[in-house]
Amino acid sequence: MNRVSVNPELITWARERAGLEPLELTGRFPRLAEWESGEVHPTLRQLEGFARAVHVPVGYLFLPAPPVEALPIPDFRTLGDRDVARPSPNLLDTLYLCQQRQEWYRDHARLHGLEPVTFVGSAQAGSDVVEVAGRVRETLGLSVAERQRLPSWTEALRQLVSRAEEAGVLVMASSIVGSNSHRKLDVAEFRGFALVDDLAPLVFINAADSKAAQMFTLAHELAHLWLGESGVFDVEAGRLPNQRVERWCNRVAAEVLMPLERLHGVHQPGVAVPEEIQRLARRFKVSTLVALRRLFDGGLIDQVTLWECYRQELERIRALDRGGSGGGDFYRTMGARTGKRFARAVMSSTLEGQTLFQDAFRMLGVRKTSTFYEAARAMGVML
Repeated sequence: MNRVSVNPELITWARERAGLEPLELTGRFPRLAEWESGEVHPTLRQLEGFARAVHVPVGYLFLPAPPVEALPIPDFRTLGDRDVARPSPNLLDTLYLCQQRQEWYRDHARLHGLEPVTFVGSAQAGSDVVEVAGRVRETLGLSVAERQRLPSWTEALRQLVSRAEEAGVLVMASSIVGSNSHRKLDVAEFRGFALVDDLAPLVFINAADSKAAQMFTLAHELAHLWLGESGVFDVEAGRLPNQRVERWCNRVAAEVLMPLERLHGVHQPGVAVPEEIQRLARRFKVSTLVALRRLFDGGLIDQVTLWECYRQELERIRALDRGGSGGGDFYRTMGARTGKRFARAVMSSTLEGQTLFQDAFRMLGVRKTSTFYEAARAMGVML
């Protein structure tokens, strides 16, 4: 049996990179401990199977030493008060996939002479928050009163996504890597990211989060586009980030969704804070953490009350199921994962013969021609 010589450190690195313990892999690879100790080398077929199991390119396992993998965009994530050291394969692969989609759409936009998205990079971190939030609402055609009349957070999120796409933003939301339901994204690692480009600005939302939390994530990432700065984000709505850019984006997002002027007009000071934030969250279609933070921002509660209620509310939220089941109508799910603006562009280009079917399948996460045609019909690209 021919075995391949690999650095045992790379076997351990690849397993730890995937966040797996040895016991989780020894059923498939009984001699894993010997591979990691260097006592035995795997066969090429075994090494290829191991690479698939830990989601690492097999070529990495032939390197002389473990590579240092850094995020290709600024990392604004924190885990509590500590910097996050290593991005997971799921986050990296999601980022790379979105970068590939963005590159394709940028070329598509140039080919068809689409105009640049003018609001990208139009603000600075020192810009007035209320003024920028007003510009965001005006550009996207958002009305706080209209959103309040929507029946649910799901409808409010759907409206915000639709308005952002109409304004030229590629919005993609998924709880898994690509179309692989076995690779679930972790909200504790990241909630979303923005990829800045004046022809193909892109926002990705971790759909494993609650609908209300996704609303805030989208508004936060839109603020990143206005600022003209890409980044990965994980901050909860009510917490104050350490980084200046993230603090500014959080403030803009909160003002977009829940303007202080409107809050002062509907606040009921005689109601206990836990009940009041529930009422305000339902009214504005935001999370209770956003509502709590806005009470503090508006001078309606003090800092002691803010953090006491914040801890209590966070415990309550974390005890609930976040949702993001990934079920439902396949074509609607695909449209959300890839973004309707992007999906329709790819489908049209493919049907016109400008994009290969195999490339379209890879970017859209479909495998069959029949599925592609049915999705194209469902999205109104073809009759």
